[in-house]
Amino acid sequence: MAFADSLMLDPVCLRTFLVIAEGASFSEASRRLGLGQPTVSEHVRKLEKTVGHRLFIRDTHSIAMTPEGEAMAAFARAILETNERAMRHFAGRTLRGRLRFGASEDLVQSWLPEILARFVRDHPLVDLEFTIALSNTLINRFDAGELDLVLCKRWPGEARGDLIWRDKLVWVGAEKTPAALQAQDEEQAPTQLILYPPPSITRFMALAALERAGAPWRIACTSGSLSGLVAATQAGLGLMAHSRKLIPQGLIERAPVEGMPELGDLEFVMLRTRRSSQAPVAELSAMILAKGESF
Repeated sequence: MAFADSLMLDPVCLRTFLVIAEGASFSEASRRLGLGQPTVSEHVRKLEKTVGHRLFIRDTHSIAMTPEGEAMAAFARAILETNERAMRHFAGRTLRGRLRFGASEDLVQSWLPEILARFVRDHPLVDLEFTIALSNTLINRFDAGELDLVLCKRWPGEARGDLIWRDKLVWVGAEKTPAALQAQDEEQAPTQLILYPPPSITRFMALAALERAGAPWRIACTSGSLSGLVAATQAGLGLMAHSRKLIPQGLIERAPVEGMPELGDLEFVMLRTRRSSQAPVAELSAMILAKGESF
């Protein structure tokens, strides 16, 4: 079924749909929304008729979203969040609440400060709890319900999260290569690496690429902080793998020496709580998405 220009997604039906999509049964959605169960079913049928696709697969014991339902959940969340933000803006309501936000360190040092400064300035009554950690740690804490919003890297091959932007993972080094490293290149000695500890995503990607290429390597330095990795790289201890767009000051991209492989794409994604009532999450998410589109 093709969309007619006049067809619109009903926000009332979208809210009903989203309550079910976030884990409630039809009867539980009826209770939460104060609607009769036939009304809940009608809201879902109306959405399905509008888009021309089934959104749920139901039997007597379970309910599951179809792929089209998964897509609709993302659209419904964005539409309702935008509507709420617009109403709050024109009503002049002050945003309140708590937001537990986590981000990987490379973003904190370069990409996020402007967004966070604007968020804190615009919403001074929101209690912001900010966590900086490796992406894998942030993902685990999000899954444990300890964080509401996460901006991090995605493991290769995964599809989870809202893609903010895609970048190249590249080899970076000191602006001036020390004589010791130049001699190693000439002798085909193992490449000296500067890496995060496991389970770092960039560490995994770098070592996997080297192993596939059969290139010799050794770990010269390990640090759990980006500042430590940058200091070691600036000192000329070796090369590190890093996002091309976020290369720290004082480092430059190094064209791979003979036998050094390309590292592939690195994806930065956002994970956010499925609870649609989290207004601070919606507000910061919108700021992140907007900057990601222009980055």
